[in-house]
Formats: sequence, structure tokens, C-alpha cells
Amino acid sequence: DNTLGFSLSNIILKGPESELKLTQNTQPAIMTIGVCIFNVLNHELGLNLNSSKFFAGHSLGEYTALVASGVVNIMEGALLVERRGELMQEACDTNPGTMAAVLGMEEELLSSIASDSGAYISNINTGDQIVISGSVESVERAMTLASEKGANRVIPLKVGGAFHSGLMQPAQSGLVEALDKANFNKADIPIVANCTGHSITTVDEVRQELSDQIVGCVQWKKSIEFMLSSGVANFYEIGPGRALSGMVKKIDRSVTVHSISDMESIEALVSKN
Repeated sequence: DNTLGFSLSNIILKGPESELKLTQNTQPAIMTIGVCIFNVLNHELGLNLNSSKFFAGHSLGEYTALVASGVVNIMEGALLVERRGELMQEACDTNPGTMAAVLGMEEELLSSIASDSGAYISNINTGDQIVISGSVESVERAMTLASEKGANRVIPLKVGGAFHSGLMQPAQSGLVEALDKANFNKADIPIVANCTGHSITTVDEVRQELSDQIVGCVQWKKSIEFMLSSGVANFYEIGPGRALSGMVKKIDRSVTVHSISDMESIEALVSKN
């Protein structure tokens, strides 16, 4: 609240929802809730998550992971995601677009369809779930072609723009300026980067990753597979929703996944431990 200059906590707890849904508020709000839950688990309940092998986050969640890991403090993180939200909204206004999830189609074929349609591959979440983005026209063309060429299902997403695509290019230069001003620490525990699906630790790598991911594809499947190949078998999803837990299980059903988003899930986790 002090850093942002207004009561974000009041908007989170009391609304109105219309204020919370403004992207410059939504992004720091989601990060804040994730960090709060992490701190409760780590410090109040003694789960010692700072002994984790890796930290990772999907899109905006990468900032939460960086704060939780100590690469950037909560104040810097709040300013960065607020600025990121503002820049992304401006990019959406300049280059309107949309996104769609394509289920049950191979990445290579969908990449070809997206390229032919003028769309982008934005998230590779699992072997069966890939998200495309672009102008409304390009995404509609790609959806039609994907359906014709054997996709199991094509789902338009209710989003405000074509995130993780070239249409976000106007936001990148402003974000680079903000990243250059922010203070980052070397990662004691590696961060698994969205854009490469590999671990990074240096300040320069973190800055480059955050710049790249605003326009680049989120390689979530590759990220999870990297962690699995590195011996990780226990995942904690921290923050609103259970989407990442579902993705991890689709990639490898043998792993243990904990989804912690509210008091009930915190209490359930405590009872298990």
C-alpha cells in the first residue's frame, strides 16, 4: 500500500470488483496474495519452502516466484507488476487482440496454422493444451483451421488482449526501462524461466527473461519437464486458482501437487504435515 500510494489491500478485501479487475490493480493483487500465502506457509507454519530446488511461475506468476525467492523484494515487485499492467493495457488499446485455447493438437501443426493465420503461440501449457493469440481476425482464422485439421476442442478465452505475442511489443520498451531501474538479487535457488524452460540465477538473466516473456511464449510444459528431469516430484502451487496443478498432473500424474489458495487449503496442508 505504501509503495503503490493507495490501499491495494482495501481493494482486495472490500472491492469494488470493478476496481480490482483493472489490470494495473489485478496484477499486484494476485502477486500480493501469492506472496502472503507463501509467507504464511514458510514462516508461520514452518514448511521451509526456501529449501525448494526451484521456483517457477506462469506469466505474471513469475514475478511472485521472484519475490518469494528473494530475487526482488515485495516493494520492487509491486511497482514492477503495476507498471507491467499499465503497459499491457496500453498495448491492448493500441493493438486490440484476443486469445484461444486449442486442445488435442500437436505443437508443430498448430504452429504452422498460427503462422499461416497471422496468430502467435502464446502458452504451451501441456501436451494437449496450447494457447494462441493475435488480432481477433487472425485468432478466428486459426481457430477455424485448427478445428478443420483435427483439434479436439477450440475455446475462445475471455481476455483483454493478445498477451505473450508480438502485439505486446509496445509494452516491452517501457518494461525494460522499469526493469533497469529495479534492484534485483542473484537467485540462491534457481528460477525456471518461462521463455526457455531452463533455470536462471543471474540478475542479467532475470531482467532478460522478464523483458522477453511479455512478448514471448510461456513454455510451461518445458519448464515442468525440466524440473521433473532434475528430480522434482513435489510441487506447491501458491496463489489464486488451481490451473497450474491441473497442468502439472497432465504432464506427469505420478508427482505430488499441493494447490494452496485460501484458508481451507492452508488448513488442509497443515493437517497433512
